[in-house]
Amino acid sequence: MILSMTGFSKAEINRKGMKVTVEIRSVNGRGLDVNLRSPRSLADKEFEIRDRVKKMLKRGSVNINIYTEADTTSKEFNINSELAKGIKAELDQCRKDLKIKETVKLDHILQFSNFFTQKEAEVDPVLEWTLTKDAISKGLKILVDMRKKEGTNIARDINNRIKNIHNILKTIEDDEIDRIPREREKIRQRIAQVFDNDEIDESRLQMEMVILADKLDISEECVRLQSHIKVFYDTMKEKTSNGPKLNFLLQEMLRETNTIGSKCNDANIAHKVVNMKEELERIREQVQNVE
Repeated sequence: MILSMTGFSKAEINRKGMKVTVEIRSVNGRGLDVNLRSPRSLADKEFEIRDRVKKMLKRGSVNINIYTEADTTSKEFNINSELAKGIKAELDQCRKDLKIKETVKLDHILQFSNFFTQKEAEVDPVLEWTLTKDAISKGLKILVDMRKKEGTNIARDINNRIKNIHNILKTIEDDEIDRIPREREKIRQRIAQVFDNDEIDESRLQMEMVILADKLDISEECVRLQSHIKVFYDTMKEKTSNGPKLNFLLQEMLRETNTIGSKCNDANIAHKVVNMKEELERIREQVQNVE
């Protein structure tokens, strides 16, 4: 299974007059790096939050933002009675000074809204933490689902490219069957041209050609590359995502491919090696984002 390291999720839990919002962003990283921003009231829960993340994610740079707020509809309003009495007294005095017969009514006092005081609803720490845990769990589940979906697309692309590399390698192995005899004959003709006569130490010539042919032989590299491809396929099918192992296998595959290119001494094979290296580089870019 392939999991991507990139993704975004947002989860909200609203219950009993409190709302908790959790936003999680994840990008690729060498290990698991969790950056957390949360209210001060949750400062003592930081390690527990990180443990919850570690149970769900193995790799990636993860940013978590947690917001908590009380429901404004649950706020209580209290009247400052002393201030209200003072306002009424001032209005009565003003009425007398201006010789206004009308009495001071409640509507007049309500014009001065500053005698209201608002009492914020007290935050229940137990409720806050309960909602936060639920929101984090919900957010992580959404994030993992997104990473799985992205991982499926990555796996599809990698499989196509690995299949292409395998097909190219098979054509190289087919070319290799006829290449060594051709190279041996070329060497023999070149050596014959060096001498003024046709007297050549055949045993010595055969020995030199065997040594040179062994240096030109790429069969072992092809076999090892085929083996790496098989292990790569098997790793992608494992139940857990293993980006580091895939990256290591890619390095080994590139090593064998480079060796094939340096030993082949054949323009046709060299061109195919370039195509394989191009595909390996595209796969490497994808694997960098695999958990």
